[in-house]
Amino acid sequence: MVAGACPAAVQQTPVSASTVAPALPAPEVQALAPFNARYVVFRGGKPLGEATLNLVSVERARWRIDLRIEATHGLYSLANLDLQQSTVFDETAAGFRPLSQSTVRKAIFSRKQATGTYDWSRNVAQWTGDVKKNRRAAVPLQPGDMNALLINLAMLRDAAPGATLHYRFVDYGRARDEEFRVSAAREPQVVEDLAYAALRVDRVRGGGNTTTFWVVESVPTPIRIVQQDDDGDLELQLVEYQ
Repeated sequence: MVAGACPAAVQQTPVSASTVAPALPAPEVQALAPFNARYVVFRGGKPLGEATLNLVSVERARWRIDLRIEATHGLYSLANLDLQQSTVFDETAAGFRPLSQSTVRKAIFSRKQATGTYDWSRNVAQWTGDVKKNRRAAVPLQPGDMNALLINLAMLRDAAPGATLHYRFVDYGRARDEEFRVSAAREPQVVEDLAYAALRVDRVRGGGNTTTFWVVESVPTPIRIVQQDDDGDLELQLVEYQ
């Protein structure tokens, strides 16, 4: 597959029964816009490398989101570890709709690649390449299904104080429901010497790893991501974006 001002409290004044309160406008949904973001990556608190996350507009009113993580420190750098993920998608009434996905994992003595196709005419998704046998079968699709990178985009769009977010994940031959909970209040975060008031978003259901995002309305990508797995914490901190 990221400080906004808190809205001021509104004082209510008594009104007569004949007074009709004006309807409040619905919150504006921010349109997608291309961005380029760069992160520093830490494993267990130690520098691991760099990551980039880019969103670009492509032909036929489609979009592509690209993630790359490259190890430049420690043992992972000696193995030339390099992970690249890319998803082409479009926007529909149901949200971000994946069309194709690719993953490339490179190391000094190996290179693995998998490609996924989301066929919405038949409502199935299927992966080929370096994929486990139990993940090669077609996965039935439902409206609103997204892969990991698109769920991250949707979470950024939907995060609001105290909200609970539900998505269906379909990626790499798997399907599952995921749930995210957004903090009721913003919390201070300092990333690369910049101070933010950010909403914390925790994935509380779906997947074997615990993942937390810190998001800010004015920033198109998470300012910080922490994932906990068997190897410890993997952390991404935003360095710059445009």
